[in-house]
Amino acid sequence: MTNVTDEADRELGEGGRRPGPGAAPRATATRSPQPTASTPEALAEVRAVVRQITDAMTSVIEGKTDVVRTAITVLLAEGHLLIEDVPGVGKTMLAKSLAKSIDCTVRRIQFTPDLLPSDITGVSVFNQDVRDFEFRPGAIFANVVVGDEINRASPKTQSALLESMEESQVTVDGRTYELHKPFIVMATQNPIEMEGTYPLPEAQRDRFMARISMGYPAPSAEVAMLDTHGGASPLTALRPTTDGATVARLIEVVRDVYASPAIRQYVVDINTATRSSSALRLGASPRATLHLLRASRAVAAIEGRDHVLPDDVQSIVLPVLAHRLILSGEAQLARRTAEDVLSEIVRRVPVSPFNR
Repeated sequence: MTNVTDEADRELGEGGRRPGPGAAPRATATRSPQPTASTPEALAEVRAVVRQITDAMTSVIEGKTDVVRTAITVLLAEGHLLIEDVPGVGKTMLAKSLAKSIDCTVRRIQFTPDLLPSDITGVSVFNQDVRDFEFRPGAIFANVVVGDEINRASPKTQSALLESMEESQVTVDGRTYELHKPFIVMATQNPIEMEGTYPLPEAQRDRFMARISMGYPAPSAEVAMLDTHGGASPLTALRPTTDGATVARLIEVVRDVYASPAIRQYVVDINTATRSSSALRLGASPRATLHLLRASRAVAAIEGRDHVLPDDVQSIVLPVLAHRLILSGEAQLARRTAEDVLSEIVRRVPVSPFNR
């Protein structure tokens, strides 16, 4: 019984044909688009596509527009998303709905203690016909990879994601294989049930651009959920609203969003403040600084602007930084959360004079 299931409507290859068992990985989107400046037309396309994806996802995820918007922001910022909450609140449904809203390859990995790293990255198999080894891609070779209950796999298996999440490539038997573009890992975990789990180490958490919690739905949204989910899953009726090539083009637009020296200094000041806070034992890493700026650019593009404002940074700072911070003993005894400490830091850090 395999732990890896394929939920893509189409596999690698052209014309709907599945590749042979020894086929090399190849990208599903059309050829990579040329870098596109953040023109009004390009930004208008970003807003239109994001609106379509949001409408599709909110038809499945009731009453969680902010969570949906954060997931799309991470996608456009070329990051990875950690969805952490109690069972039954729609963590996996959120990941599946985003994956299905984009017409590209999707793989779901059910993380279990017996899952092997080769199940994720792939393995070289000896072919008797050609008398040579052939690489068979693992589940990581997809545009959207849904990792369900990531903390139930062993640290050895969790580490198989490190290279792919950071460098968008996989190295097996000394050979490096590029991953598909766009590429996002959406992992879920339950923070309450600790039996039989392996908590993610700091190095693994730091590779996730953002962490979000679903939270319980409002009573009105839960009533609406009974109507939409009562007979059949709305995920079945969800149709793609865009494709991988379009998402790749929008990512290029986000990259070109302007961040002034004052904005870049503001981002650095926030991260530096986390490293000197007495309430924190571990502050944000330089990687977190990069992630915060990239996510802020995505927020600005979604709002239709070609430049980043301090409000963009502040709107995304909690999902991007909070999961990377480790509280001091005193802060834990005071029952403070990382979000509490980070909110206080953001209020305290001054905003430099902003000039475009």
